[in-house]
Amino acid sequence: MSLKVLVGCKRVIDYAVKIRVRPDKLGVVTDGVKHSMNPFDEIAVEEAVRLREKKLAKEIVVVSCGPAQAAETIRTALAMGADRGYHVDIPANQMDTLQPIHVSKILAKLAEKEKADIVMLGKQAIDDDSNQTAQMTAALLDWPQGVFASKVDKDDQGLTVVREIDGGLETVKLTLPAVLSADLRLNEPRYATLPNIMKAKKKKVDKVTPGDLGVDISPRIEVVSVEDPPVREAGQSVADVDELVGKLKEKGF
Repeated sequence: MSLKVLVGCKRVIDYAVKIRVRPDKLGVVTDGVKHSMNPFDEIAVEEAVRLREKKLAKEIVVVSCGPAQAAETIRTALAMGADRGYHVDIPANQMDTLQPIHVSKILAKLAEKEKADIVMLGKQAIDDDSNQTAQMTAALLDWPQGVFASKVDKDDQGLTVVREIDGGLETVKLTLPAVLSADLRLNEPRYATLPNIMKAKKKKVDKVTPGDLGVDISPRIEVVSVEDPPVREAGQSVADVDELVGKLKEKGF
């Protein structure tokens, strides 16, 4: 049985960029700021490509939700080896209130439309760190889930997933179809080669809206204020334990 894999890819501010709060304190500065694919989603794409290289997957379809620039993220995934993509068009001014539940509903609809066998996501996005989308997608589809995966194997019965948990590793067996989320140690993503980047430009990307899929993305939240974290105070050196105890008493500990 060759599998069809649906992979979610989020466009985020690049991990190396220093985040700045907007003057209106309703979000962060994104204009003129370098963006890239969410690193955990890169790992998810890589794992899907490896499944196909093992002749376990027949097709890889990638999905990204966002404004026009999200197409760049899709092309990156196509250059890594995915076959085609969906760009779910969401205006930039609606992205601040787009929540994981909205994305989960979109992914669930596309998984049903494509008759996917596996939905593969990064465990979380580095911008909001929500870590919710995979779990809610599994719930909406009523599929088993293997989240925080650090190893994925396929056999006749389904998937065996080694997942990272607090204090160790857990091995679970899943029947298909299933939802997976990739942890950091699952693999190391490849760099796209120039020939594959050129090929990616010719691969098919369908543009749809949430409305086309029957998904309402009306805001469930209102952003009241975005603040920089408080500046950490400099440490103090003490000569001995007595001075340390005295300083702690002064601070009210």
